Amino acid sequence: MSAAAADRVRYDRATAHLEAPVAIVDLDAFDDNARDLVRRAGGKPIRVASKSVRCRALLERVLARDGFAGIMSFTLPESLWLAREGFDDVLLAYPSTDRDGFATLTSDPKLAAAVTVMVDDPAQLDLIDSVRAGTEEVRVCLEWDTSLRLLGGRVRVGALRSPLREPEQLAGLARLIARRPGFRLVGLMAYEGHVAGVGDAVAERPLRSRAIRLMQSVARRELAARRAAAVRAVRAEADLEFVNGGGTGSVQHTATEDAVTEIAAGSGLYQPRLFDHYTSFRGRPAALFAQPVVRRPGVGVVTVLGGGYPASGAAGRDRLPVPYLPEGLAYDAMEGPGEVQTPLLGTAADDLLIGDKVWFRHAKAGELCERFDTLRLIEGDRVVASVPTYRGEGRTFL
Repeated sequence: MSAAAADRVRYDRATAHLEAPVAIVDLDAFDDNARDLVRRAGGKPIRVASKSVRCRALLERVLARDGFAGIMSFTLPESLWLAREGFDDVLLAYPSTDRDGFATLTSDPKLAAAVTVMVDDPAQLDLIDSVRAGTEEVRVCLEWDTSLRLLGGRVRVGALRSPLREPEQLAGLARLIARRPGFRLVGLMAYEGHVAGVGDAVAERPLRSRAIRLMQSVARRELAARRAAAVRAVRAEADLEFVNGGGTGSVQHTATEDAVTEIAAGSGLYQPRLFDHYTSFRGRPAALFAQPVVRRPGVGVVTVLGGGYPASGAAGRDRLPVPYLPEGLAYDAMEGPGEVQTPLLGTAADDLLIGDKVWFRHAKAGELCERFDTLRLIEGDRVVASVPTYRGEGRTFL
């Protein structure tokens, strides 16, 4: 029996008493992935990206491990909630225009001490000042653009994020913050998505894979030099507490840069399908969901209830969940995964009965939790706990 087939037996046995749809996290796989992230970080602390976890119990679990410290959050309301729940080091990864949230932040000493907000434009400081409800100092972090520019800037590779790119721009905003009452610059953050979030081993695409590896090699060298210069420029203006970089796909590379003091990662804990295509590491699928077989339309075909949970980003096949267990199932090309029903093709279908579970992996990590209120935590072949997702706690932060 293959390892995957053995996992299916465990998951079916553990959830036999539960109706599908159901979502699980395999704690053995989750913990193995956490250990591998720590190994790849080479002694630098990992700040957990909450967007990729979206479950308070699992955030607490991973932060209790050596090698992890702090949270990287995705909205200001989430940041304030986490701080109220006892997380005392929360870095908001994206700029916010939540006026009520900033009014709360500036009037509460505990929240102001725990939460650091992201800025890359003086207008964001103006917005915060316009809604201040108290005198608490706001901790801020600068984000800057990591994209690779080629052919004199005519070609850009990387996410469209911060307008700040050059060290002088960062130093200029750092000086402005230093002169502005009510703010303190404590951090610098750069997310190299074109390295950390792009797999370099695309299935059945060897030339594309080689091109990605070449691009990423060039990007890592260029970024390391520019990041070192940016950190020197900003440290001349402010006493930084941290310099954050990385992502699940680039942990071991970013960790070698002396300028970086901590690494961001989160998706690698769940190991969604988009992280299967890297040559530098292998994770264990830890987060899955099951849909029930509701029809058997013919030989080699079953239909499951729903399952059409696309991930964010540019629309494409790589944004779809994949049927994982039993092995050997595939979507019908004319239908794909649907909101209400999903036909699945393959010889494995003939061994499935009405009511059996088919296990899927989501394309991304935390987005799965927007579909389920509860995660069933599995050890071996038992459910050892049922914990709420953000959604299950009534928290909708998007």
